[in-house]
Amino acid sequence: MKDAVRSSLAAYAGTAIGLSRALHAEPETAWREVKSAARVAEALTDAGYTVRSPYCGLPTAFRAEYGSGPLRVALCAEYDALPGIGHACGHNLIAAITTAAAVALAGLADDLGLTVIVLGTPAEEGGGGKVRMIEAGAFEDIHAAMMVHPGPVDVLRANPYAVSHLRIAYQGRAAHAAAYPELGRNAADAFTIAQVAIGLLRQQLPGTVRVHGVVTDGGAAPNIIPESAQGRWYIRASTTSELNDLEPKVRRCFEAGALATGCEVTIEEESPRYAEFRTDEALSACYERNALDLGRSTPRPWPAPRPTWATSPSSSPRSTPTSASARCPP
Repeated sequence: MKDAVRSSLAAYAGTAIGLSRALHAEPETAWREVKSAARVAEALTDAGYTVRSPYCGLPTAFRAEYGSGPLRVALCAEYDALPGIGHACGHNLIAAITTAAAVALAGLADDLGLTVIVLGTPAEEGGGGKVRMIEAGAFEDIHAAMMVHPGPVDVLRANPYAVSHLRIAYQGRAAHAAAYPELGRNAADAFTIAQVAIGLLRQQLPGTVRVHGVVTDGGAAPNIIPESAQGRWYIRASTTSELNDLEPKVRRCFEAGALATGCEVTIEEESPRYAEFRTDEALSACYERNALDLGRSTPRPWPAPRPTWATSPSSSPRSTPTSASARCPP
């Protein structure tokens, strides 16, 4: 059976590479992956899969199935890109790899007692697509789910942080910076104070957490005191419990900026939280055995740097679909 899978993959390699290149050539960001999702779904339809799209109330999500066995195994396909830099995270490769694996398994699904399910999961780059699909029940009838992510080296497991994505907005009062500075309330200064407070907070933070962000709008002209400023910040921790303890401390730093400058601050979650990643060790051991059989390496100890997937720039909350609260049928 493994020889049959390898033969199928070899025969499909050209098509998979073509799919990857097509996705790479037309990158689409979170919740906007209309062409990308359609390309992957079409490739699965051509392979005999039954495809449902949209799925879970998400316009760019889909579910494809093949076989009727009692063991229901899901392969996850990502295909959203990063704003400004396209598929730098390699989601075009994830989609192509998942599709190739699904095509190879299709011919053996009945012999193996499998139902092979491919879940097209949009908005991984900060949009929380999988979170919304989990909440809608997309994974409830699935026994095991797998996905591979490209990287510079072969590793067996990943340990991404739990993370919270915050959008910060300060509102002050504009004034001429030379003629009437005393009439202004500087929203950009509020960010300066907040960032200094976060820098001082790091003295008391454990090495397992990260706090970082950018100011996306800090004013329009140097001679006008900025009346508004906006930014995006990520708070990461090893566990959800640790994140719950950390986030209020970071929020108080932003509140301090508002208090010191006389500005108002709004703090919003721009996407659902991501929990920390937990590897299924039994599945991981099977993956390792097969990887070694193919001549791949799984270095031990695992590389120290932690992956930062699922934490990249996303579209604004207003562009997120609002109908994903509905249950999606298996």
